Order: sequence, then structure tokens, then C-alpha cells
Amino acid sequence: MSKKAYIFPGQGSQFVGMGKILFEQSEDAKKMFQSANEILGFDIAKIMFEGTIEDLKETKVTQPAVFLHSTIAFLTQHNLKPDMVAGHSLGEFSALVANKVLGFEDALKLVSIRALAMQKACETTPSTMAAVLALADDKVEEICNEIQQNDNEIVVAANYNCPGQLVISGSIKGIEIACEKMKAAGAKRALVLPVGGAFHSPLMLPAKEELAAAIEATHFNTPICPIYQNVVAASVTDPKEIKANLIAQLTGAVKWTQSVEAMHRDAATHFIEVGPGKVLQGLVQKIIKDVTVEGIS
Repeated sequence: MSKKAYIFPGQGSQFVGMGKILFEQSEDAKKMFQSANEILGFDIAKIMFEGTIEDLKETKVTQPAVFLHSTIAFLTQHNLKPDMVAGHSLGEFSALVANKVLGFEDALKLVSIRALAMQKACETTPSTMAAVLALADDKVEEICNEIQQNDNEIVVAANYNCPGQLVISGSIKGIEIACEKMKAAGAKRALVLPVGGAFHSPLMLPAKEELAAAIEATHFNTPICPIYQNVVAASVTDPKEIKANLIAQLTGAVKWTQSVEAMHRDAATHFIEVGPGKVLQGLVQKIIKDVTVEGIS
């Protein structure tokens, strides 16, 4: 039996005007945006609808904005019944609302804590990320390990986005060395990304500790369907395990390629991206050729 997988994007999918149509077309959406403004303590709706791209790039704004767009888009379509869900990095929080592990407000509170903690970690230690194209995953991992041992710089494989596209994360010097070595090893490109820090690396440890306390204090329900979590790339239904994996995700890798492959093995033939942009639709098509892919925004 073929199954539907609902997937939710992460940071990087934001755009000016995001969520405005949802707000204008649905009373439910309007109420959720108003509730979000109160929870966050600032007018996130105004920034999403009228802010500049620079305003939207700030981690403490980006993460709640992308979460709100995806989650409200899902919740205002009343007939959606996922067989399984997954989210790319931040998107995992929207996925947990979709499978009813978290309520909208609890999830938003956690996203806000995560965003502020990550922004603080970025400001404490200057760090960055880089995309490595057309180099085998094991070669990328090998170069990262060499740099950590020989140069004493932090560099790790952070996002396994699709075959031939792996994002690395670490100290600024570590990433510079890595980009040179990746190109020398045959990478088509190794380019530093315009991000404020080394997400999904050990440099996020202070943020992880802060988020862990908030997650542990939040009630997680039993899901209505499995979530395929980033750090394990496997089906998870136990609320305790879901919490542990969500905490581990801040310093662990986003195994997106492996997650999509696992969902496909478990009979997912229809992938629906919910939220801003089409990034995940493109990645799914590069990972699995014979599936239906569409978007709800």
C-alpha cells in the first residue's frame, strides 16, 4: 500500500511576504498569527509580511517565521492525514505538530527558545557552514576528520541533503581549510554559505543544553503516525525517543538523504512539502526518482 509522507522545510526557505496569503484567507490562520505575536513578544506577522530579507535572515526571526508558515499551512488544511512525517532541521518541529506530538503553542515556544539559544551560540563563537558539491560522502567525512585531528579545528558533516550535496559546519578557519581540501579532492564546488554560525556541529553545545531543559519540561504526546527524525533517519513513535533525538539534533547531523530513503523503503510514494519554497521537493527528486512530489504553501 502506498503512503503519503508530509515533509517540512527548515531555515533558508524564508521569503518576504511569507504567510500573508494564509493570514488573509483564513480566520484560523489569523488567530494563530495573533497568538504567535503574543508568545514571541514581538510582531512576527509584520516582519514576515512586510520586513526586508535582512530582517528575515536573523535566526531569532527566521526560525519562528518558517515554523509558522509551514505549521499554519498544515493546520488550516483540515483534511490532511499523514502516514508519516519528517522535517529538515527546524522543520522537525512542524512535523511534530502535524503528527500531534506537540500542540501549536508548545512547539512555537520551543522553536523560539531554540532560535535565541542558537543565535547566542553563533555570537559567542564565530563559525560558518559550506556546501560541498559532487564529492562522495565518505570522502567529505574523511577530510573533516583529518582537519579535526591535524589542524585542531572543528569541522563536521552537518546536512546530508541529497547525493552529491553535503553541507559541512565548523569554525571559520576549519571551513576555509576544508573548502580548499574538498576542491583538491575533486569536489565540483565547495562554497561558504551566508549563515550566521555552525549549525549541527559541536559548536552548538551551549544552545543544546538550553533547549534540552525546555524540551524535557514540555509534554510530548504519543504520535498519530511515525516521524523520521534527522539524527537517526528512522521511524520513531516513542515520545521519550522523540525528545532525545530532537535534543541531539542541534549538535548532530541532518541525515535527510537517509531519512527520505527510509520513508521510501517504508512504502512512501507521495511526498508533500508543506511550507515556504520548494527546496525539499527538489531534494526528494534527487534522492528517489520514482515518487510523486508536490507542495502546499
